[in-house]
Parts: sequence; C-alpha cells; structure tokens
Amino acid sequence: MSRMLHQYVRQFSQKLVHRRPLEVGAESESPEAHLNTLDLVALGVGRTLGAGVYILVGAVAKVRAGPATVICFLMAGLSCVLSGLCYAEFGARVPGSSSAYLYSYITMGQLCAFITGWNLILSLVIGTACIARGWSSALDSLTGNHISQGLQGTLSLHVPYFLPTYADFVALSLVLLLTGVLVLGARESTLVNKVFTVINILVLSFIILSGFIKGDLHNWELTEQDYKLNASGSTDIYSLERLDPLGSGGFMPFGFEGILHGAATCFYAFLGFDSIAMRGEEALNPQHSIPFSIMISLFICFLAYFGVSAALTLMVPYYQIQPKSPLPQAFLHVGWGPARYVVAVGTLCALTSSLLGTMFTMPRLIYAMAKDGLLFQGLAWIYDRTGTPVMAIVASGNIAGVMALLFEFMDLVDLVSVGTLLAYSLVIFSVLVLRYQPYQILSKKEKTEDKIEMKSEIEGSPLDSGPEAGTSNILKSLWFPPSTIPTRKSGQIVYGCASLIVLLLTILSLLLAQWSSQVFSGDPGLTTVAVLLLLLITGVTVIIWRQPQDPTYLYFKVPALPVLPLVSIFVNIYLMMQTTSGTWALFGIWAAIGSVIYFGYGIRHSLEENNEQQPPASTSQTLDKNILGAGSS
Repeated sequence: MSRMLHQYVRQFSQKLVHRRPLEVGAESESPEAHLNTLDLVALGVGRTLGAGVYILVGAVAKVRAGPATVICFLMAGLSCVLSGLCYAEFGARVPGSSSAYLYSYITMGQLCAFITGWNLILSLVIGTACIARGWSSALDSLTGNHISQGLQGTLSLHVPYFLPTYADFVALSLVLLLTGVLVLGARESTLVNKVFTVINILVLSFIILSGFIKGDLHNWELTEQDYKLNASGSTDIYSLERLDPLGSGGFMPFGFEGILHGAATCFYAFLGFDSIAMRGEEALNPQHSIPFSIMISLFICFLAYFGVSAALTLMVPYYQIQPKSPLPQAFLHVGWGPARYVVAVGTLCALTSSLLGTMFTMPRLIYAMAKDGLLFQGLAWIYDRTGTPVMAIVASGNIAGVMALLFEFMDLVDLVSVGTLLAYSLVIFSVLVLRYQPYQILSKKEKTEDKIEMKSEIEGSPLDSGPEAGTSNILKSLWFPPSTIPTRKSGQIVYGCASLIVLLLTILSLLLAQWSSQVFSGDPGLTTVAVLLLLLITGVTVIIWRQPQDPTYLYFKVPALPVLPLVSIFVNIYLMMQTTSGTWALFGIWAAIGSVIYFGYGIRHSLEENNEQQPPASTSQTLDKNILGAGSS
C-alpha cells in the first residue's frame, strides 16, 4: 500500500515539473526577421503608453500621492527595468517562446507554466477592461460628460459600494465590437501602431509643455488654508464630500506610505514592455535590439509619466483633479478649454493602440494553454475560414466586457498589478535558477535520455557513506563546488536556496509593509526579526553566488547575478504587499478558480503523455503565430 502511494506521489510530482520539449532544429521554421530597434521601441511604447498616462496619473495624484506621483512612477519604473532585464534574458534563452507561459513550460515545468499563464490571463482580461473603461471616460469627456450623465439618470444601479454608480455600456460595446473584429480574422498592423504611437507622443509633448507654461509651483506647496479656500468655491463634489485627500499638504501630502501605495498602482502603467521580448524571432539583430528596445521603451514611458504627472499637479491642485478625465479637465481649469479636444484625441489614439495590442495577445495565450490541455480544449477550436481561435476570443472578450461594464477603473488596476507582479516574479525566479542549471532546453530524444539517466542515478546512488559523510559533503559543496560548470547537484542547491530566499523575502516584505514604523523606530522584537532575515538572505545569496553558472552563450544575460534578480523579486513582492485586502480577496478567488481548473482538469488532460502527438515548442509557436495573426503588416 505504501509502495503504491509512493509511486502515485512520484508520478503526480513528475507531472507538476514536466517540461515541454524544444527542437533546436526548428529555428529554420521561425518567421522572417523584419523588426528593427525602432519598430520594437514603437511596439513597446504603443503597448505601454495608454490608460496609465491619461487616466491613472490623475487617480493616483488625487487620493494616493499628490505631487509625489512623480516619485511613484520612478519607483514603478525602476521595478519594471529590473523585470525587463530578466525578460530580455528569457527571450534570448528561448527565442521561440511567444510568452512567459511557454517559456516557463519549456524551462521550469507545467505547474509554474500554469500559474504564470493563469495570472497573465488575469492581467490581460482585466487590462482590457481597464483600457475600455478609460476609453469610455475619454469619449465621455469629449462629449461634455453627456454619456455618463445619461447613463446615471436612466440606468443607475442600486448595488454594493464596490460597484460603480452606473453600468458602462460604452466600454462593453467597444470590447464586444473589437471581439467581433478579431473573430473575423483581423491582423495586427505595425504601421497602424506606429501612427498611433507618434500621435500619442506628440500629444503628450504638448501636455508637458503646456503644464510647465501654465503650471504654478505653489501647487506643490499647498496648505490646509489653500484647501479651505479652494473647497469653499469648488464644484468638485468628490473633494467636498471627502476631506481625506487633503492629507498633510505639501509635495508628499500622504507621506511615504502614500508613495508606496501609489507605486504599486503605477506599476500597471508600465505593462506592455514584455511584448518586445516576445518578438525575438522577428527582430533584426536581437542580441542588441531586444534589450536596448526594452530599456529605451521604459525610459521613454518614464519620461512621459514623469512629465505628465508633474504638469498635471502643477496646473491643478491635487485635491481638485478629476480622476476619470484628469487632463481635459486640467486644461479647462487653466482656461485653455479648446486644448482639451487635442488631449481627448490623443487619449483615444493611445487607448485604441493599447487596447488592440492587449486584445490580440489575450486569445493567443488562452489558445496556447488550451492546446496544451491545461485549459478546456474547446477553447483551442479554430474556425477554418478565418483561421482564428473563435472560442478563446469570444470567451475572453465576454469576460473582459462584463468586467468593463460593472467595475470601476481603479478597482481593476490594483488587481492587474498583483497578477502581473506575480507573473513577472515567476519569470525572474526562472531566469535566476536556470542560469545555474545544466543546459535544459531539451529535444524529445534528449529528454528521453535525460529521464533514463535520472532514473539510473536515483537507483544507483544509495547513501552508503553514512549521514556524517553526507552532511560534510553537502556543506563542502555549498562553499566549494567540485565542478566549474553546473551539475544536477549544484542546480538543486540553487533551486532550494532560491526558493528559501523567496520565502524569506516574502516574510520581510510583509514585516516592512505592516510594521515599518516599528521596525525603523527600533522596536526590539520586530527589528531583531528584520535583521535576522537580512542576515539569512545575505548568507543564502552568497551560497548561490558560489555555484557555477551555465557557460552557454546567450546574446543577452542579466548582469550582477544573483543580486539583481533577487532585488527585483523583493521589489515586486513589496509592491504587492501595498495593495488592499479587497484586492487580495479578489485575487484569491481568481487563484482558487485556477487551482480547481488545473487540478480538476488540466493536470489530467495535459499532453505530456502524448508528446509524439504534440509539435515541438518552436514549431508549435510558428503555427500559433500563423493561426492567430501575430504577423505585422
């Protein structure tokens, strides 16, 4: 009985870590490289500069950080730079992977791939809803708020506080319209993306210059007296009903805690840069263009966010900002009414570009997971006439449409940030661990030989040397590895140490997020715990540093291993800790649904036992791009 149980547990564990094979020879089937650095930068900027710069900046400045929103975007941008470096390496390590999901499946195993993919689906679906909601707000501002007033007067919802005061049927209609366009077989266009990106940058430049011309530095030094004078003559009902947004005034009205909360929300504004790493096969000279494009895109986006947030808070006192349409209302505030139409046009162009990019990516990921058997295989059904995964498009579009209909923009943003931060952290963890592993991107033949070798090693290595000798050898290998190249043993050491560090970083982040004032004020118990955690993290990091790295040539590698990836993971976890309990409750529901799907369906229907029927990862990737219209025109 115990033998059968042991065998069942072993088989179950093997399924969780099963890796998808990759045939190196399939590179000849990859699409023709045609994207230069400028194309990739335009792609990254077009996907990134959307709702974050036109809507999110106002909401963060009003209730979370005030003028210090510029610092929030700086912190979020630095976090994305660290993640972007790791994304560049994963694109170099597995150039045939079209997403972090496939990369995780090839390198880390099935369970890690499902968690990554499931969280990316959350980010894409709710990200679509966020952008649609922002698009609706921009259109409403262009029409003088007549749309929202009409919906509030006729379709008001008597619902709990966490739902909006009216159903946004404009956002729903937009998502359903684009869903129908995708079903009909529309293709992504590089030219359209470039045009929208140029218009977007021109409009943002106009906003930044206008802000510095019409801005007033006194708005960064506001006091309670200024607030009372503005409130007495203000028509901003939101600021009259809630006095909390005043904070303490000045540049940081909500303190450093407000900046941290704002940075966690602002992380959403930088989502989209990862689309560059997914175009490694289509890039000219990817060893230079991919990492440079990611860094340039993030730098351009940071300058835009920094400039716009500075201009907005200089033009309007932060407690008078209209969170749903901050920039058009800001120009009305300073007496430049006609300029709001220019801003509205730029907003619609930017959000349209961002929305199209997100909606093209969303069904592609769902289709890939369904084809692998991890999601319901009906979602992988292809309509022959158009070559599109109709069920994946319709399912994701309908869910995103309902989200856009019933939830507020800011409630969706925090949930997107948590899901994406977790997915990025898994990618970073994979990059860290794989640098210290023997070469693992195996073809089918190599994979079979690897399993036989592993089995023989397990059967032929009894612990004859005794526990004392075993302990001594383990301790010696931690500090003085016997080999200069990675071995299975050194790889296991790194995997275990990295997992331990992630656990310690999570505890440290929770400690700093909940009791930061007590820790830094010298509370004996909490400060001692924090110091011990730092010592343990430092010691385990040194153990990882001592292990040999994979010498395989990659056109880009993350520098300063293992410190940089660990810092990136810590920043991501710490930002996740800044979100509200309500956001974590919603994320817990999403994770629970994913667990039921994976353990109830995916683990039993995955294609790992039928690898002869499953195309290699690179070949499958090429087919997926042809089916889903990933090519550019």
